[in-house]
Amino acid sequence: METKSLRINLIATLCLLAFGFAGCRPQNVQADRTEEQLPRIFPDYIGVTFPVNIAPANFYIQEKGDAFHTEMGVGEEILYSTSGSKPEVIIPEKAWRTLLQRAQGKEFFFRIYIQREKSWTQYADILNTVSPDTVDAFLAYRLLYPGYELWNEMGIYERNLTNFDVTPILENRDIGKQCLNCHTFNHQRPADFMLHVRGKDNGTVVYRNGQMEKIAASATGASHGNTYAAWHPSGRFIAFSMNEIQQFFHVSGQKPIEVSDLAADLGVYDVDRHVLLTDSAIYGPDAMETFPTWSPDGQTLFFCRGNAYTHATPLDSLRYDLYAIPFQADDAQPFGTPRCLYAASREGKSISFPRVSPDGNFLLFTMSDYGNFSIWHPESDLYLLDLRTGEVRLAAELNSPDVDSFHTWSSTGRWLVLSSKRLDGLWARPFFAHFDAATGQFTKPFLLPQADPHFYETFTRTYNLPEFLTAPVTSQRALLETVSQHNTEISLRIQGR
Repeated sequence: METKSLRINLIATLCLLAFGFAGCRPQNVQADRTEEQLPRIFPDYIGVTFPVNIAPANFYIQEKGDAFHTEMGVGEEILYSTSGSKPEVIIPEKAWRTLLQRAQGKEFFFRIYIQREKSWTQYADILNTVSPDTVDAFLAYRLLYPGYELWNEMGIYERNLTNFDVTPILENRDIGKQCLNCHTFNHQRPADFMLHVRGKDNGTVVYRNGQMEKIAASATGASHGNTYAAWHPSGRFIAFSMNEIQQFFHVSGQKPIEVSDLAADLGVYDVDRHVLLTDSAIYGPDAMETFPTWSPDGQTLFFCRGNAYTHATPLDSLRYDLYAIPFQADDAQPFGTPRCLYAASREGKSISFPRVSPDGNFLLFTMSDYGNFSIWHPESDLYLLDLRTGEVRLAAELNSPDVDSFHTWSSTGRWLVLSSKRLDGLWARPFFAHFDAATGQFTKPFLLPQADPHFYETFTRTYNLPEFLTAPVTSQRALLETVSQHNTEISLRIQGR
């Protein structure tokens, strides 16, 4: 009898200890009152759609209380619960996977109870949806500080979206703190990628079909260096804009830093022949062309075009329209005639970052008041162009009152990652949204989950150029070795008209 009593007391003690440390569910939590409003949580995982393979969506409860109890489930079934004196909800991976599998194509709930002065309040259920559409398992991005002072501390990283693993692809502390920028993959495939190195080893590293080389930062005879890039689907070509860029500083206002083109041209680099092909229609002093991107079939090159810059040009008068030019890889004259798809300048707006969906039906772009460095423009928003009809609409469901700028599609076109400063106006973070190609609508964006739900409160670097990958990068060592190699020279060939 004594032994039995001791065992019961021990179990009760262990359960109370676990309850205090958010581990053991108290039996039969009964609400003393109900609250019709939703509880505040961070990140804002309320009314969002998750992919079935995403990492656990850990969060913390922002309401005050003495104790917290959270249940998760589908329909009438509670699949997991956690309790404790702390507001953090850390979901075990196994429990999260079970929840996602059960909730595929359906809603699931977070049901939150908060205890204050020994009285439990049950809040309205938080409802989210699980899409059976998987997201590409990896995300590549550059981490850097948002200003200009600490540019020598940066790196390119890879996050496994199915868990919380982060792997460096290349950190500039390993290459003498030189600048790394404009990493670009071939349609979410890590087998083809490139990045620029700016510094004593100035050049562009190109990795294709298991072979890596470093080419000159600019073609012989070109006026400006290769800057923004886009891989042709075949992997044989890379479209480059050749930009002369200058940074400006404002003493007041919401935009302390402005970056502007002084000149910009387009060209297509032939990886096999080390030749940069271009055309007088997209190369020359009469206009500025930048931000190239390809159609999925590789037969159309989309880009942004603005009026030429002069020293008398006010920065806030530089505006870019959306253009397209045909491209036939095997023709002696590969470029066709450029045409304007959307004249944003007529509306006092400017376009940047065009990206075509993998099915070729939609083009998402960023629009701001002027210029093309929209990551510093709080008014920048995302717009969707239906390439079949020519209709353009504000993608209001994606946007926020602050910067919403760089974005890329997943390999299936079912998911989008966008770079947004909506949390605090300072640092860009990656948000994800599901896309329904039948309706042309996106779901509410959700913030990249982290193991610690307080992560974003103390992490002071910005996520730059987030891009999906279908598999991990495995060539880190070869990449590091290639940075210091001599450059392969590339020649320039201009097609006349």
